[in-house]
Amino acid sequence: MMVENLPVPFDRRVWAEARTLRAAGYEVTVVCPRGTFACEPAEVIDGIQIYRHPLPLEAAGKLAYVVEYGTSLFWEFVYAFKVFRATGFDAIHACNPPDLLFVVGAVFKFVFGKKFVFDHHDVNPELFEAKFARRGILWRLLVLLERSTFAVADISIATNESYRRIAMTRGRMPADRVFTVRSGPDLDRARSRPIDEGWRNRRAHMAAYVGVIGAQEGIDLLLRAMDHIVRELGRKDVQLVIVGAGPQLESVRQLSQNLGLSDYVTFTGRVDDDLLMTILSTADVCVNPDRPNPMNDMSTMNKVMEYMALGKPIVQFDLKEGRVSAQESSLYARNTDVADFGEKILELVDDPDRRSAMGAIGRKRVLSELSWSHEAPKLLAAYDALFAAEPELASVRRSRGTNE
Repeated sequence: MMVENLPVPFDRRVWAEARTLRAAGYEVTVVCPRGTFACEPAEVIDGIQIYRHPLPLEAAGKLAYVVEYGTSLFWEFVYAFKVFRATGFDAIHACNPPDLLFVVGAVFKFVFGKKFVFDHHDVNPELFEAKFARRGILWRLLVLLERSTFAVADISIATNESYRRIAMTRGRMPADRVFTVRSGPDLDRARSRPIDEGWRNRRAHMAAYVGVIGAQEGIDLLLRAMDHIVRELGRKDVQLVIVGAGPQLESVRQLSQNLGLSDYVTFTGRVDDDLLMTILSTADVCVNPDRPNPMNDMSTMNKVMEYMALGKPIVQFDLKEGRVSAQESSLYARNTDVADFGEKILELVDDPDRRSAMGAIGRKRVLSELSWSHEAPKLLAAYDALFAAEPELASVRRSRGTNE
């Protein structure tokens, strides 16, 4: 398995997939970048071999992306050959972004006869448009790279039905080779912790955000919603805690200071699971300020699933897949209307009965249909289809993994 944008085990989806495949008897190796709390170049966790390559920078501009992705592609080739020589493998499972890993997959598929699985995490042409607010030559190149990735893939895995349609239309993949496996939360991990009132900063109410801090995540909109709450409405009783890191972290910290919100907004950076779940458990309301654009409209956000798993009511902008996931467990602000976003936060912090009812709806949806336990069989069905023409190969690999 290859992933570029987050280290394992902190990429929740990749780690859930790796553990599911390992539990089913597959031998699993993960190649990923190094990062905070995941600095070891090599280690084994839960029987899964992890190799972490250096990552020189976290991209913010076009040139930086070229450097980051080029460096990552080099290291992923290096480790792919290392695993190939050391233990061998039957399939490469590549998780985008970027849509360059098909190059590694193509070499091992066409030269060595290995399978290639494309796990479609982000729609990169739309992601480019969201970051740079335009199309052009680079956008067209990303469409070509995406199409090439689907062309090389033996099967593709979509995170929702919007991504499945992309695979079948823009990617031209047959419907029976596209499998939908949503990013459901692992309930062994996403569970309530004891409340820590210190995170409220002596205030009666608290809202929380967790996720990447980049341009498309809309943290600037969230801060302006807080400015509306504090300055326009005169509410001094709400604390906002923002958990996560990313290329825009310093700029949004500066925006918070410029707006005079430093005492009302806490930035934690990246934290471990226990602290993350403590913060979310303490919050009255959880927020998803993803900026309205085509990429966010068709993407399922892991943070929304985690909020629901913890039984937290949500405020977010009115995006298609956001509604599909959260349904009645969320309030939906008018798109980019920061005043409406802030006022919906206040609607919930001022109504504990409504918060409780909405949180219960989200929690029930996760337990009954959205948790990873419901998605794991779909992943294994995709792998059964991948090796359907070679059942003896899959059987040997799985039995070897089970006996180790």
